Amino acid sequence: MDYLFKRMAIVGLGLIGGSLARIAREKRIAEQIVGLGRSRETLELALAAGSIDEYSLDLKQGSGHADIVVITTPVGVVVDVVREIAGSLKPGTIITDVGSVKKKIVEEVESFLPFQLHFVGAHPIAGTENSGFQASFAQLFQGARCVLTPTARTDAPAAAKVKELWEQAGCDVILMEAEKHDRIFAAVSHLPHLIAYSLVNTVIDTEEKEGGLVNFSAGGFKDFTRIAASHPVMWRDIFFMNKENVLPLIDHFTKVLEELKSYIVQEDSEQLTAVLDKSRRFRRKIN
Repeated sequence: MDYLFKRMAIVGLGLIGGSLARIAREKRIAEQIVGLGRSRETLELALAAGSIDEYSLDLKQGSGHADIVVITTPVGVVVDVVREIAGSLKPGTIITDVGSVKKKIVEEVESFLPFQLHFVGAHPIAGTENSGFQASFAQLFQGARCVLTPTARTDAPAAAKVKELWEQAGCDVILMEAEKHDRIFAAVSHLPHLIAYSLVNTVIDTEEKEGGLVNFSAGGFKDFTRIAASHPVMWRDIFFMNKENVLPLIDHFTKVLEELKSYIVQEDSEQLTAVLDKSRRFRRKIN
């Protein structure tokens, strides 16, 4: 079996980066896998697990001979990483990311990236509420979707290779404009996370008054708020970077919540039941 890449560098060996390293090793996607990051401890764990062949704390040095660099850091630093390593990469190197915000990243990178380097925006829709290399596993991407956001400037062969990378990792790959991607994920991912964080903080405030609330939290509360255990820095960056789409949705959600509040205040059984039933029917269509 021929390798898709001779040398792959992965910046960040957390849940996503660690899982990609594991599956790249298992599926022989890359002959050599280099781990890059700021934490020697994390990189040592990945090396000991056999997921990478070597590592470096120096992003420039470690990525210099790579055929592809996959940046799996929080979205807020993706552009900075590209800017840092761009001058050290060989012509033809592919750079890609895994962030759940695409428009600003793609636009900023394309504004300064030399034409001999190829950036392909990507977002594998996979993850858990856990973080760190210890939480990574090779099956994370199996059956997941991955969105690629190529532009008019994107090198077609580079995009094809990134597509094949995620297909070999187990993803169903689809192409989408970056702006549309950000609108969609503001609604189906970013807003739900924000609501989950808000709900947990509401319970925290109530806990201070009542005490012992957590002892009575049933499955519904735990299921709904599971995503509030996600990494706070990662989600802080996402909310900031996609605020043009998230903020209008917060306003709309607040409006819908106020309408529900009014139905309860007025004891409007017909309206409240209709809204609840509408939600139930829509939710049942989601697998």
